[in-house]
Amino acid sequence: MSDQMTTDRIERFEAHTTDEDLAALRARLTSTRLPERATTPHDARGRDRWEQGPPLADIVELIEYWRTGYDWLPFERRLNEIGQFRTVIDGLGIHFLHRRSPRPDATPLVLTHGWPGSVAEFVDVIDELSEPQDAGAPAFHVVVPSLPGYGYSDKPAEEGWGTERIAAAWVQLMRRLGYDRFLAHGGDWGGPVTIVLGGRFLEHVIGIHTTMPSAPPGLRLDGLDDTERQWVEHTRAFGRNRLAYAKVMATAPQTIGYSLVDSPVGLLAWILEKFFEWSDTLDSPFETISRDRFLDNVTLYWLTASGASAARIYFESHQSLDPDLRVAVPAALTTYPHDIEKHPRSWAEERFRHIVRWRAPEAGGHFPALEMPGEFVRDLREGLVAVLAASR
Repeated sequence: MSDQMTTDRIERFEAHTTDEDLAALRARLTSTRLPERATTPHDARGRDRWEQGPPLADIVELIEYWRTGYDWLPFERRLNEIGQFRTVIDGLGIHFLHRRSPRPDATPLVLTHGWPGSVAEFVDVIDELSEPQDAGAPAFHVVVPSLPGYGYSDKPAEEGWGTERIAAAWVQLMRRLGYDRFLAHGGDWGGPVTIVLGGRFLEHVIGIHTTMPSAPPGLRLDGLDDTERQWVEHTRAFGRNRLAYAKVMATAPQTIGYSLVDSPVGLLAWILEKFFEWSDTLDSPFETISRDRFLDNVTLYWLTASGASAARIYFESHQSLDPDLRVAVPAALTTYPHDIEKHPRSWAEERFRHIVRWRAPEAGGHFPALEMPGEFVRDLREGLVAVLAASR
């Protein structure tokens, strides 16, 4: 095994995209070949406009802005300002953001993103979490890793990098940073990773917060109220009717990867559909999510050619969360009303044995740190305060 694969060294990392790479992206956007308009009615409004995918007019407008108005460099500078690092864990280079709080009472916290997100999901909340404006608010040493195959992390060259292995890698990463005990949060794929952290690594994980409190399968509807039954039907309907993207990436990540790595507009549309469908909006994801931040996320996928490698987490882990895994550490659980999965509390209690805070806000979707960063920070803080109190 090489020295690179055995070292515990953490190296500073900075991104510096060349003018040539950005010019090449603009050239590809200029030569885009588009399909015809979808056959949805011309007077369709709101979500009906998106019935067959991102509407042509929206894509054309977004391509033009990406090509002529959007500037990648402020986001790149922001990542460098936060603090970027890389280290090799289990033979794979892992990229992460790390903002150490100046507060002596700060608690280590790892935030895990999912697909089709990236570390871009958390760049607007890191400062407030690590150095809150309110001196009475809790502070955290914030670590935001890029999942294997995402962003500036390495692309796995072998099978096996599923959520269990990722969680184990996060424990190594946090210990390498001097954080033997830490808190964990995650949504989307970060949810299963965080659940594994809380279920498998009790000696290192103080407690968790997740927006994806997945219950074990096979639970009955008996005893659920009308709202909870609606949650279950919503989740089941999503699985029946809107899960094709996941099945494609779970069964053929290489096939879809050729399109996602070769075509910026293919990548754009693949991700835009999910940002619209999964956010708490009526006509466009940009009602709540910054268009520039969305393009920061998509451009990160493009510049790192990670469309295929990011998709492979579905091949590794789709619907593979251990049904027998139980989480004994304190858990704060939040379910946003427009998220893709919603599990009743009585079902969640079958997996999470020490729920210290349960919350179902009236607004918000799958990307709360982007849709409503202020509310996300408040909810995360309150949840983690409850976790810390219960762990003493």
